[in-house]
Amino acid sequence: MADSTETTQMVRATAKYVRVSPRKARLVADLVRGKSVPEARAILAFATRDAAVPVGKVLNSAAANADNNHGLRSDELVLAHVTVDPGPTIKRFRPRAKGSASPIMKRTCHITIGLAQPAERSRKRGN
Repeated sequence: MADSTETTQMVRATAKYVRVSPRKARLVADLVRGKSVPEARAILAFATRDAAVPVGKVLNSAAANADNNHGLRSDELVLAHVTVDPGPTIKRFRPRAKGSASPIMKRTCHITIGLAQPAERSRKRGN
């Protein structure tokens, strides 16, 4: 039982204070969750949403961390952990009619991607 808990090694990368709404970034994150790194790169390259750019940068950073810091091949990893958390909201006001104002909420998010080896690959190593 101890072998199954320590076999998977998670390599992470995070981008904080990204000027994209968390809801819009989550739509892109849902597209690539659970996919392999080359497949996720292909999906993000052809995604029409603007949030695909920062998610792709975090994916490339996590893959580089796996190659350089941990000696893992990024082509063999999958996106095991993809989260988009809300960051601080920048508040602005827009002038409206009759001296009133309406708020503008400029939302930010924190994007975290964790790469791990696929489950069938880690089972083979454990046996």
